[in-house]
Amino acid sequence: MRRLATIVAICAWGAAAAAAAPVASGAVREYWVAAVPTTWNMIPNGRDAITGTTYDTAQSVFPTVVYRRYTRGWKHPLFNNPTQGGNQDLIPGPLLQARTGDRYVIHFKNRDSAFRRPHSMHFHGVHYKPSSDGAYVPGFSGGDADVKYGKTWTYRLTAGRDSRGVWPYHDHSPSMDDSIAGGMYGMLSILGRHEAAPDREFVVVFAEMGAFQTIDGRAFVGNTPVFTSKVGQLVQWDVMAMGSEHHTFHVHGHRWIAPDGTPRDTQTVGPAESFRIRWREEDPGTWLYHCHVEQHMMQGMIGTYHVTRA
Repeated sequence: MRRLATIVAICAWGAAAAAAAPVASGAVREYWVAAVPTTWNMIPNGRDAITGTTYDTAQSVFPTVVYRRYTRGWKHPLFNNPTQGGNQDLIPGPLLQARTGDRYVIHFKNRDSAFRRPHSMHFHGVHYKPSSDGAYVPGFSGGDADVKYGKTWTYRLTAGRDSRGVWPYHDHSPSMDDSIAGGMYGMLSILGRHEAAPDREFVVVFAEMGAFQTIDGRAFVGNTPVFTSKVGQLVQWDVMAMGSEHHTFHVHGHRWIAPDGTPRDTQTVGPAESFRIRWREEDPGTWLYHCHVEQHMMQGMIGTYHVTRA
């Protein structure tokens, strides 16, 4: 068993507490994000490597809409998380990084040419005005919550003193149910003002998709993300759940300290809840990570984490 690590923050549903005002100054973090159609395969290699069960594309492939990161003006697509150390893209959406005191300016464009549904972005854990809420209520909401096909909206957020940690964002438009079921969600990652940035940042989203339980939209070892790091690197796991079920995050051979000071190696996460843990890696080898709800693990919520020597 490795040296104890530290859990940095556990983030729950809802806006930040009003008593914790935003930090007075910081950088402007500008992102360009679009809703784009794609054909998604939950099981690209068609099999569960552990049980040997095979699946055909009729069971695993479906059309959906996802968030994708772009260069300025939505000119060229970018990887959603270039520092992830994983081996896939598109689900979840872009990892939107900042520090406490920073301001987010997030330009969003609806490029859903497949379904032509309205979409939006709704953010947890940060400060914003109603015009950046992104949540649709008929007769109440503005254009931020109902961005039509071909239209754009700019969301303006502030990472306050109480925003340190990791937080969900997701579609909250009239299309919310279909969007979330299809993988239209992502995470904000907000460091403290002078906090060290991790060398590797892994985004793990537990969500049910059809008959499968997925990690970042994939099911079963060989399809789920393969995360990699080296001994000596500072690694950070950003974990959240989407959908309607609770999950438990577990990494073999590693543990961390919970907020109450007790060591643990499993952490429960409910719908739209999130947390981050980090450690300085010291254990080379191949490790499993998974949801420890056994039925969820057997339905696909399991992957591998590879650590090599520096």
